[in-house]
Amino acid sequence: MLCCCDVPHALGRRGLLAMAIAAAAMPRHGNAAPGSAGAPDPALIADLVVANHILFDQGVVDGFGHVSVRHDKDPNRYLLARSMAPALVVADDIMEFDLDSTPVDPRGRAVYLERFIHGEIYKLRPDVVAIVHSHSPSVIPFADSKITLRPMNHIAGFLGTGAPVFDIRVAGGPATDMLIRNNALGKALAATLGPHPVTLMRGHGSVAVAQSIRHVVFRAVYTEVNARVEAEALAMGGKPEFLNAQEAAAAMKTNDGLVGRPWELWKRHAEGKS
Repeated sequence: MLCCCDVPHALGRRGLLAMAIAAAAMPRHGNAAPGSAGAPDPALIADLVVANHILFDQGVVDGFGHVSVRHDKDPNRYLLARSMAPALVVADDIMEFDLDSTPVDPRGRAVYLERFIHGEIYKLRPDVVAIVHSHSPSVIPFADSKITLRPMNHIAGFLGTGAPVFDIRVAGGPATDMLIRNNALGKALAATLGPHPVTLMRGHGSVAVAQSIRHVVFRAVYTEVNARVEAEALAMGGKPEFLNAQEAAAAMKTNDGLVGRPWELWKRHAEGKS
């Protein structure tokens, strides 16, 4: 018989996701808290929960990392899980925040230290509807070196405008813990991101932004894939052929209309159905 401490090891990645998905399907209850923008669309919450599971299943996040979405009832609010491992997120874990990243109804729940990433980007970028912050392993070497992350193929065309690197020492000095733990650091990160879909974070990870949850999951996954492919190409020697700006822009436009295809595949896989 397994004891409780053996369960995560015995279940593995797919088993943990199956448990979280089953819990997410259980009936929910409760009313919007005072000061809330109102109850979000249940479909939006469902997609946010699934996004957490997909990002884990695809190796973009592990016990750390997070994904948010702008509230559908008020653009000055966003939705993000309480502080927890993404694979275990269920609908009841989703919390509402204002753009200063203050929780509307905390009820004693722990919140992510780096939630300021989300609030400050939403302030600066009204076009952004969803954000992923991750420490995906293939991306970090590009954040920590002078080698630029550039699109290797059409799927990563969104990288064609560049992926600037945020160095926390510029805004926070030489002795931070590398975390975006306040609004000032979040604002500095958002400024580095600028109009781009992705920014890298020296010694830390990356942030992807997009016009929907499904688009941002697509970008987060393929940023990791592109980094892996680019590293392999560089290891072969010579100089890789990247997409030019026109190719990248055209590819991004096409792919933005196709994100539902991998989303459904990733969702089924995360749910253990494929």
